[in-house]
Amino acid sequence: MLDVKMIRQEPDEFKRRLGTRGVQPEEIDNLLAEDKKRRELLNRTEELKRQRNDVSGQIAQAKRNKEDASAAIAKMREVGQEIKKLDEQANEAVELVNDMAARLPNLPNETIPVGPDESANVELRKVGTPREFDFEPKAHWDIGEDLDILDFERGAKVSGARFVYYKGMGAKLERALYNFMLDEHEKEGYTEMITPYIVNDASMFGTGQFPKFKEDVYQLQGQHMTMIPTAEVPLTNYYRDEVIPTEDLPVYVTALSPSFRSEAGSAGRDTRGLIRMHQFNKVEMVKYTKPENSYEELEKMTANAGNIMEKLGLPYHVITLSTGDMGFSAAMTHDLEVWMPAQNTYREISSCSNTEDFQARRAHIQYRDDNGKLHFVHTLNGSGLAVGRTVAAILENYQNEDGSVTIPEVLRPYLHGATKITK
Repeated sequence: MLDVKMIRQEPDEFKRRLGTRGVQPEEIDNLLAEDKKRRELLNRTEELKRQRNDVSGQIAQAKRNKEDASAAIAKMREVGQEIKKLDEQANEAVELVNDMAARLPNLPNETIPVGPDESANVELRKVGTPREFDFEPKAHWDIGEDLDILDFERGAKVSGARFVYYKGMGAKLERALYNFMLDEHEKEGYTEMITPYIVNDASMFGTGQFPKFKEDVYQLQGQHMTMIPTAEVPLTNYYRDEVIPTEDLPVYVTALSPSFRSEAGSAGRDTRGLIRMHQFNKVEMVKYTKPENSYEELEKMTANAGNIMEKLGLPYHVITLSTGDMGFSAAMTHDLEVWMPAQNTYREISSCSNTEDFQARRAHIQYRDDNGKLHFVHTLNGSGLAVGRTVAAILENYQNEDGSVTIPEVLRPYLHGATKITK
């Protein structure tokens, strides 16, 4: 969450930078107007509390002198009632200001491209060369169904659209992938965790999903509990309301988890295949760092995701997202997009973001410097990788003309030496 005090000090700067993310100037003006009312109410309340203390002293003095204190007592009661009324108004004002501030996205880093949407994204680098096929490559959903390792029809029957059954070698391939990913991340210094898959509202607020994006998730009816959209939520909230010992920073954690997303607003997009599912597995990376190291750590995290791609032999490119395409909590995001032959294009498979202190402010995650002063940490998160999309990429990039799929060499030890998936 953004610091309202800083917005108050530099309103034009916040209007300029948040304007690149679609925030209208009047949103800042309205926030500052409500913040002014809040501060006036708090000042008035403090003034009345001082008056009450003075009157209390007068009453005590009158009683000691055995004088009539009824007028002072009546005045104190009147002041007390006014304080109670103003306290209620101030609490409402505080809640309103906090809610308005919580709906503002993070400030974008000054170096990222400015633009309204993905058309303004900038490619940083290409890695690997897309394969030249001497036959017409098939889409991964057709390959999976032909090999009888993916069953979308029964997934839809049992749960609805955007659900799937993995079968046989399909299930084994998915399992091999996430075990491989976790093993690689362990080599890079990440501590593996198994997290809760259901979290409370405070956790969803901490990472920025609430209050603005409730429609994008699955909530348990009648409870303030949500099925996680990504392991970023429980991993980042692990240290919520805590002070991390300075000597422990940076902290690297990783986890495999299912991710549950309602995909609100995605009607008609990626209706076939594994790209946009309501339930999918993902290996997530999260870092807690000191502010001065966070952008170096972002580049490392992006390289950690790229390492998986390179060892799997999947062509990809890295792009920096524009202000209009970036996620709500991010200050800078690098996306890794894998080459999908059947679509003849790159598709997102990992998103690595530095949120700076945006999430740490919401979740109250701090550390002490060498002088004992408290600071907010910077938090980073990235997919390492989205497992279903990686399955899709392997099926398309490693397909053979006879309908079989060659298994990438690094996965063969996880599949008891199998080299191909055949019908």
